[in-house]
This record gives sequence, structure tokens and C-alpha cells, in this order.
Amino acid sequence: MQSLYVEADSILHRMAPGVKLGGLVVFSLAVFLTANLWGLAGFAAIAAFVYFTLPIGLRPALARLVPMAFAVLLVGGFSLIFNPWEQALVSVLRLSALMLTAAAITAATSVPDFIDTITRAARPLEKTGLVRAADIGLAVGLVIRFVPDILSRYGAIRDAHRARGIRFRPRGAIVPLIILTLRDADSIADAIDARGIRGEDRRNVK
Repeated sequence: MQSLYVEADSILHRMAPGVKLGGLVVFSLAVFLTANLWGLAGFAAIAAFVYFTLPIGLRPALARLVPMAFAVLLVGGFSLIFNPWEQALVSVLRLSALMLTAAAITAATSVPDFIDTITRAARPLEKTGLVRAADIGLAVGLVIRFVPDILSRYGAIRDAHRARGIRFRPRGAIVPLIILTLRDADSIADAIDARGIRGEDRRNVK
């Protein structure tokens, strides 16, 4: 499986995972509670600065944003159809700020660190008897690891269409993408059950 994490030495990389995830939560709340255009533009600018100052490289950094840009344009387009342009711009700026911040955090935090931090944060929920903190951590880690794989499969489907001279339509990739993703999910679930690691330490998930 691929990873969104980029091994490097930056201020964001050196921060404790708990601090980064806590900062992401606080930043997200601030973005959601702000409806002022200039305020949201400032949040988006800060998020862009943090993301593009990471030692990733300009081209890889931009490539990572392509799917996010598509989502932002889609949300902005629908919002513009049903709402005034100011409200549509609010949606675009809000989503851009959140996505850029999340992209920066995932690029600067390894999956094991994510899992350990989420697991510790979820420990109090175990008192309810309904969930296991380790399972929540594993679920979050797998979601993060699946994102680049899904994007890679989408690119493979697109390239296969072009190689055959077939006009590629994004909606035409939805069904095969879902099938391939579910197949991978089943394989991973079988591997987890076969190894008996459900509910155990997840430090070996990289």
C-alpha cells in the first residue's frame, strides 16, 4: 500500500502527533465557526503557506491537490447554482482551508503515529463497552492508507481507457473503482482476522 506520509525534517514533522491532530481540530472548528470572507481567506492562506512550505517539492505537492481541487470545484459549482456567489465562495474557501490543512498533517505524520494518537484519544470510549480504542486507531490508519491507493486505481482506470482509445468519463470509473476498493478491503480484513491482530497493538501498520 502507498502512503501520503513524506519523510522529511520540518517544523511540522517534528511536532508531536497529538499536537498536530489537536491543532487540526481547533483549526477546523475555527474555520467552521467563521463565515466572514476575509477571515476564511486568511485561514486558506495560512493553510496554503503551511502546506507549500513542507519539503515535498512543488510538483508532487500540486499533484496531491488535484483530487481535492476537483472536490472544491464540484462543491463550489453546486453551491453557486443554489446560493448567492458570496455563500458559494464561503464554501470554497472553507473547504480549501480544511483540505490544505489535512493534506499538510497527513504529509507530516506517519500512519503509526496517527494510529497511536487516535488510539490514546479513544481510550475513554472503551468505558462504554461499545468500542475498542485499538480498533478505532486501526480503522483511521487504514482509511489514511487507502486514500493514495484509491487515487492510484483511479489513474490506472483512466489510463486504461485512454490506451484503448475510449473517451474517459469520471463517472464511468465509479463502479470499477468501488469494486476494486471493496476487493482490497476484503483482502485486508481477511489478513487481519487470519493474523489475529484485531484489538491488539497496531504499531506494525506502516
